[in-house]
Amino acid sequence: MSHKSAKEIRTAFLDFFRSKDHLIVPSAPVVVKDDPTLMFTNAGMNQFKDYFLGNKKAPSARIADTQKCLRVSGKHNDLEEVGVDTYHHTLFEMLGNWSFGDPENPSAGYFKEEAIAWSWELLTEVFGIDKDRMYVTVFEGDDKDGIPADSEALAFWKQWISEDRILFGNKKDNFWEMGDTGPCGPCTEIHVDCRPDSERAEVDGKTLVNADHPQVIEIWNNVFIQFNRQKDGSLVQLPAKHVDTGMGFERLVRVLQAKQSNYDTDVFSGTIKATELLTGIRYDGSDTKQAIAFRVIADHIRAVSFTIADGQLPSNTGAGYVIRRILRRAVRYYFSALNRKFPMLNELVPVIASQFEEVFPELKQQEAFVKKVILEEETNFLRTLDAGLKRMDSIIQETKDAVVSGSAAFELFDTYGFPLDLTRLVASEHGLTVDEQGFEAEMTQQKARSRAATELDMGDWVVLENGEVNFVGYHRLQTESRLLRYRKVKAKGKEQYQLVLQETPFYAESGGQVGDRGVLIFGEEAVEVTDTRKELDLIVHFTNQLPSDTHTPVVAKVDTGWRAASQVHHSVTHLLHAALRQVLGTHVAQKGSLVTPEYLRFDFSHFAKMTTEELQQVEDIVNEKIRENIPVVIKEMSKAEALELGAMALFGEKYGDVVRVVVMDKDYSVELCGGTHVGNTGEIGVFKISSESAVAAGVRRIEALAGGKAIGWYQQKEQQLEQILDQLKRPQDALKALQQLLEEHAALKKQVEQFQQEKAGQVKDVLRARFETKGNFQTLVAQVEGLDAQQAKQIAFEFRQEGMSFAMILLGEHQAKPFIAVAASDDVVADKNFHAGKAVKELAAHIKGGGGGQPFFATAGGSDAAGLPAALEAAKSWMEQL
Repeated sequence: MSHKSAKEIRTAFLDFFRSKDHLIVPSAPVVVKDDPTLMFTNAGMNQFKDYFLGNKKAPSARIADTQKCLRVSGKHNDLEEVGVDTYHHTLFEMLGNWSFGDPENPSAGYFKEEAIAWSWELLTEVFGIDKDRMYVTVFEGDDKDGIPADSEALAFWKQWISEDRILFGNKKDNFWEMGDTGPCGPCTEIHVDCRPDSERAEVDGKTLVNADHPQVIEIWNNVFIQFNRQKDGSLVQLPAKHVDTGMGFERLVRVLQAKQSNYDTDVFSGTIKATELLTGIRYDGSDTKQAIAFRVIADHIRAVSFTIADGQLPSNTGAGYVIRRILRRAVRYYFSALNRKFPMLNELVPVIASQFEEVFPELKQQEAFVKKVILEEETNFLRTLDAGLKRMDSIIQETKDAVVSGSAAFELFDTYGFPLDLTRLVASEHGLTVDEQGFEAEMTQQKARSRAATELDMGDWVVLENGEVNFVGYHRLQTESRLLRYRKVKAKGKEQYQLVLQETPFYAESGGQVGDRGVLIFGEEAVEVTDTRKELDLIVHFTNQLPSDTHTPVVAKVDTGWRAASQVHHSVTHLLHAALRQVLGTHVAQKGSLVTPEYLRFDFSHFAKMTTEELQQVEDIVNEKIRENIPVVIKEMSKAEALELGAMALFGEKYGDVVRVVVMDKDYSVELCGGTHVGNTGEIGVFKISSESAVAAGVRRIEALAGGKAIGWYQQKEQQLEQILDQLKRPQDALKALQQLLEEHAALKKQVEQFQQEKAGQVKDVLRARFETKGNFQTLVAQVEGLDAQQAKQIAFEFRQEGMSFAMILLGEHQAKPFIAVAASDDVVADKNFHAGKAVKELAAHIKGGGGGQPFFATAGGSDAAGLPAALEAAKSWMEQL
């Protein structure tokens, strides 16, 4: 495996393709000016569209580059996900190599054989990725389009990798199209299994390919453009065949540097280190709000800086609004999570500019301009946040019953950019809570208004035959059936189909449990089911295609792995609910849940944060019930009988006369439930709570893992512990060593504070010598260096305590933030009608700030240090008037 830096990895990629006679071209601007279908460059191929369409001849048949891309919407690129996890980004680099075919000179370019061979050569020989960690996918073919499986790609891959590592992918994963019409073709993906050897031994990596596993990831996609999609949907062969590849740079670096997170690589570590220095807070890589803030800032400063450098200024509309939104999101995070109340992003611009100077020089060339634009945006938004705090003060005064209304919280969000957690924090400081459900209701209404323009385009049902839907999925995961009805739906340009079967084993999303996935087999044609949901009494199967023959019988097969993992988490949710009631009390009631193959989320009523001891008790009880291997008994009975048996019903849930009761020891857990479950609790394996948090007033949330997912959690923690021990040089007593380290840190911190106090004392002595006598008192106006506002305030108070008659104005700057401190002895205040608060208010205007205080002492802070010289002259004039 390579140990190269990100810069070396990028260079190695470009040098490799330079050696294969590729022309290396610069990245296109991230801001798109001449394509009405795009706001930003969102893929490496965008700048080459004309070459693919035949509108323009490429300068070379072979090209390679790294392209800045910006994606801030869509299923896998949601802005609000960026920073929360370890792999979402707004701006990212896309490494690509391209061949633009020429029918008159075919040898100038290349196609599948060379693209596949070079991919393998680069990844294994240059970058040193273990061959036994890699899998590839090729297109399985598509009957509807009349395209056979990509036997060419398969044959070429067999030369490099064993056949059992070559997987067939469907049209969704392995066929690329530019749009509804135009050039398109099959693709082959390369996936890398980054899991530890222990996990790889337990679960075959091929089963996790294209399964959204965070460590079994697609690293490269080679698209072979050989067809043209006609308006009627038919495909014709292109006279010239092209190669279009894309490899996410941040993801590649993560793999080669053997990191668990993109943010742990040196693509971002420089920015994170600079943020640590600016805030005085250490980044720990966790899921805390502080750590998320570091990731948000590291990601967002790149997006904002490069986009401004490419010509898009922040604004209130279109692409400008997208950039302003990204910038403000970063400000919100450092304001609320890192306690930074003055501009910071602009100070990171030089870090980014220097880091990318050789590959994207445009930012370095415009560094001062970009920094100024960002500083102004930050300053304005911080002022808005400050106005929001003032509005918050009014809201607090108006608040009754100790609860800030949802509409007021939404006003703060919508008008002043206050995230809910900031409103919650300020409210809690005044002994108030926030009506978070009311806030969410307001947010939902706004989203509904926003979606109005892009409403789901849903076609009419095409009814083949009428009949009742029969669900057989409690007892069978496969059944023969027939199609009753279907319809086409279109949302955000993506077409899907909804199919209803006469008999189905697919569980429809309900009761918190996600819907089943699987496949519908119509004769020889397999149609993937991506989700299953309910619509009234219908069980609706979501697919990406419609079978060619809708009248042929269908075999419906549920994805057994998906179902098994879901029901493990569902069954353990029942055990968790009962354990919470046992430990916390019978006031605990379910307020919401989510059950997925990956994890479970359980919301419940409780008045306080759970203690570590309470969480451990709950965990122990659940694991004990798992070890008891209790049979899971499911019965149908009347609602009255169920309630008499002690079954718990959910408030707000509608139940029929006959209900389904799930019993896991009649003296422990009896619940009304329509979900699917394990046969006995032993199948769950193990249970682990991963987090406990507040959702709303009186509602807590537990997230937890069971089965294989819980084992994975323990393995990850074990790895972290090993890394910590390595950092501590593997002492015999790790806790003692850590305590010693913390004590040394505290001692050093105390020593630094002592040095700062000594320095302040030295400055005080210098200032004492600069006092000028004016009548029966002394005056001083001075700009001080090396002090912060608090130290200046301390010096002023010490002069007052000495009993001298004086008036003084100190001005200074600390971490780019100007400050002013005004002080006077009581006799000067009385004799000269001196008012420090009035003085500081007037002087603060020069530094774009505000402040105030009492007649004998007042301070002000500002945002424009360039105004200090003017403030100094004004201070001298003020003092001369005494």
